Amino acid sequence: MTVDYRLDDVVLPRRLASIFRPELGSLAGEIVDEIRTAIPSYAGPLDGPYGQAIRAGVQHATALFVEQIANPEVSAQQCYEVHRKLGQNEMREGRSLDALQAAYRIGARVAWRRIMRVGKRNGLSSTVMSQLADAIFSFMDRLASVALDGYLEAKACSAGALETWRRRLLELILETPLAPARAIGELAQLVGWAVPDVATPVAVQGLPGTGHNQRVPLLDADILAELDGGRPHLLLPGPPTGERIAAIRAALPECRLAVGPATALEAAADSLRWARKTLELVEDGLIEAGPVVHCDDHLWTVLVRSDDRLLEQLEHRVFGPTQGMTARQQERMLETLNAWLDTQGSVPDMAAQLNVHPQTVRYRLRQLETTFGERLREPRLRFELELVLRAKAMPAPVRSGPPPRADVRLPAPRSPRSRR
Repeated sequence: MTVDYRLDDVVLPRRLASIFRPELGSLAGEIVDEIRTAIPSYAGPLDGPYGQAIRAGVQHATALFVEQIANPEVSAQQCYEVHRKLGQNEMREGRSLDALQAAYRIGARVAWRRIMRVGKRNGLSSTVMSQLADAIFSFMDRLASVALDGYLEAKACSAGALETWRRRLLELILETPLAPARAIGELAQLVGWAVPDVATPVAVQGLPGTGHNQRVPLLDADILAELDGGRPHLLLPGPPTGERIAAIRAALPECRLAVGPATALEAAADSLRWARKTLELVEDGLIEAGPVVHCDDHLWTVLVRSDDRLLEQLEHRVFGPTQGMTARQQERMLETLNAWLDTQGSVPDMAAQLNVHPQTVRYRLRQLETTFGERLREPRLRFELELVLRAKAMPAPVRSGPPPRADVRLPAPRSPRSRR
C-alpha cells in the first residue's frame, strides 16, 4: 500500500523517493558545478574548507529532500546545521548574503530541471509534477532562511557587533517603561547573557584631576556596560558582592562608583537613578566621599534630597506660621521643635537636650502651641516637620564651579572575560 507524506503542506507519494534517490550523486555535482560557473566568488578550488562546506551543503540538501519524502520521521537537524554554518561562513568571509542566496535559487532551478526529466521518464502526472515544484522551491526557501539565521548570528557575535548588542540590551533593561520581557530575553539569548531575577546598577563618575582614563577596562563577561557616554554606568547580575565591586574598582581605578540597591530587573532604572543622585550628593558634600558609595547606606538622604525645590516648597508651607518672627525667634523655634520631636514631648528630656530649665521648656511649648495651634497634634504635621527639620540639619551643599565629572568619556570595555 502506498502511503503519502506531507512535505511543507504538499502531499507527495512516498514512492517518489525510490525514483529520485539514484539521482542524488550526479544531481549534487551538477548543482555545485552550475553554482561555481554562475557565481564568481564560488569559482575557487573546492578542496579547501570553504569549498568542502559548499559541497556538503548541496549533498545534505538533496539527500534530505528525498529522505523526507520517504520517511516522515527523518531529522533535518544535521542538514540545517550545515546550512547555518554556510551562512556564518559568509559573514566571516566578509561577504554579503547575496551570493549564497543566489546559490539557493540556482540549486532549486537545477534540481527542478532534473525532476522534470526524471518525472517525464517515469510517467509522473502533471498534478504530481506541480506538487514537486511547490515542494522543491519551498524546501530551498527554508534552507535559505536557515542560512540567513546563521549569517545574522555570526554578525551579532562579531566583536564590534556583540558589544553593540550588549549595549542595546542594557538600554532595553533601563528603558522607562520597561521593554517587553520577550524582547529582553531574545536579545539576552543572542549575546549569551543570562537574565537574572535581581540586578544591581552602578553609576560611574570620573574623579576630578585624574584626566582621561587611557587604560581600557576589562570587565567580567556578565557585566553590561555603557562607559562611552555622558552618564557612564554598569549593570551587574545579582547582588553587589565585595569581590565584584573590588574587581570593578581595579578595572576603573580613576572613577568613583555609586552602587544602587539590588532590585528586580524591572526596577533597575529606578535604582540607577538613585545611584546617580547619590553621586550628586557626594559632590554636594551631603554624603561622605569615597571611591565606592553604596546607595543603600544613604537611602534617607537620597529620598529627602531627591527634589530640593519640592523640599523648599514643603518647608515654606510647614513653617509658614513662623514667617513673621525674627531670625533669632525662628532659630529658637526650630531648636524647640527638634527637641520636642526627639524626646516625644518629654519636658525633662527636652530641658536636658536644650540645656535650659524645665520651666523654660514649658514656656517654649506654649509658644509652639500658639504658633501652630491644634495642628501640632496631627500626625501628618509632625511627620512633615521632622522631614524638613532632618533635611535642614544636613550640611549645606558645598559644590561650586563646574558640575560633577559624570560626563568624562571613558573607554569602552575590552572583550569581556569569564568570571573565575
